[in-house]
Amino acid sequence: MPPIPVIRFCVSRRACPADQGATGKYTRSACQVGRKDDMSDFDMMDLPPALVARLKKMGLNDPTPIQKQAIPHALNGRDVMGLAQTGTGKTAAFGVPLIARMLEIGKRPAPRSVHGLILAPTRELATQISVNLRAFAENTPIKVTMVVGGQSINNQIKRLERGVDLLVATPGRLLDLMDRRAVRLDEADFLVLDEADQMLDMGFIHDLRKIAAVIPKDRQTMLFSATMPKLMNEIANSYLNRPIRVEVSPPGKAADKVTQEVHFIAKAEKANLLIEMLAKHRGERALVFGRTKHGSEKLMKTLVKAGYDAASIHGNKSQGQRDRAIAAFKSGEITVLVATDVAARGLDIPDVKHVYNYDLPNVPDNYVHRIGRTARAGKDGAAIAFCAPDEMGELKAIQKTMGISIPVGSGRPWEAVDIPEGTKPKGGGRRRGGRPQGGGKPGGAAQPQGKKPGGGRRRRRGGGASGGGGQRAA
Repeated sequence: MPPIPVIRFCVSRRACPADQGATGKYTRSACQVGRKDDMSDFDMMDLPPALVARLKKMGLNDPTPIQKQAIPHALNGRDVMGLAQTGTGKTAAFGVPLIARMLEIGKRPAPRSVHGLILAPTRELATQISVNLRAFAENTPIKVTMVVGGQSINNQIKRLERGVDLLVATPGRLLDLMDRRAVRLDEADFLVLDEADQMLDMGFIHDLRKIAAVIPKDRQTMLFSATMPKLMNEIANSYLNRPIRVEVSPPGKAADKVTQEVHFIAKAEKANLLIEMLAKHRGERALVFGRTKHGSEKLMKTLVKAGYDAASIHGNKSQGQRDRAIAAFKSGEITVLVATDVAARGLDIPDVKHVYNYDLPNVPDNYVHRIGRTARAGKDGAAIAFCAPDEMGELKAIQKTMGISIPVGSGRPWEAVDIPEGTKPKGGGRRRGGRPQGGGKPGGAAQPQGKKPGGGRRRRRGGGASGGGGQRAA
């Protein structure tokens, strides 16, 4: 397969060398030949007037960088591979051209068939996508339906009977519906893989192969991701045809307006430090990430006991519980939401001012997604990480992935002398003078040779997507 052309600044729907099959890099000046001005709003993208009017009514007048680059190529029918950090408007980057093209086609779907399929790794992300697509398609004939686990499959089967224009789905539930012959993909003209890197992390590659195998090969495919793991090239080669690659920031880079800091502290003192820091901005929304379902639930109860309006979402919660917690967080009824990585993507809440990495993630890329929940839509935000002695491996991996050294908020980086072999965490106070305090014994945990730091066997699928323990996430 020839190299994927990289288009970083092209915003015109007019034909350019890339659309004629050429490869290589094109700059803004090269793509401006024959154009009078830069396409700085949706009016200049040849979108249907009704769709432009709807976007304006939603307050979307100026496309974000990823939208400027992706939408014109998608409107031309090109496969698109989009790389952008979270909070940059990726949903509109594929949703707007999808709806525009379907309005042009004007064909009703056959029973149990779909015109376009959008796959998302988690229920929360699928919900966010479907909400946005329904908003874009309001007052048009385009019908958007969502199918995810944790909801009645019989109701979903009924909604699919008449056919849908755009189907948003998690892979596990979609395969269940396919097995029941409740949905057909043989007439799908469009396929979107959103947050494709998380699909790889959660082990969806086999599900993707099964799903893609029944979609016509002459479809248009778009893939969007915030990071670029090595396997992404395999995905691109397998599912995309001569795609245009667009990117607005290097993979693994955080939003520009996020301030970051790390606090080196013994594990037993993390809760006290969190409560102390939350007290400094009472009334402002804060998202706290834990590593495990049990630990997140326990931390939430600790915060409630300390007088905070807090809730939690994780894989042990039902879909209804998760939806209610997110709705309460959005409305301001609760100000602190404790979550596992189920909330690392798909939560679009503009006013989250603070993200706490109470436990550092095992997968470095997940740190980028977590802190992407703040500083959204051009706003400021703060990302605060807590690092216990046995999390130094995770911290180093995160900093290597991001290519930065996270500023230190308190304490000093843990060293090998602080983590003597054979010891277990003893708790204790904050680190001073090179060693954590607490009974005169080090607070670090030994890490057996040959094992990864950060504890715990990784599950095949993400905790949030499966809804608690199933083989398939849905």
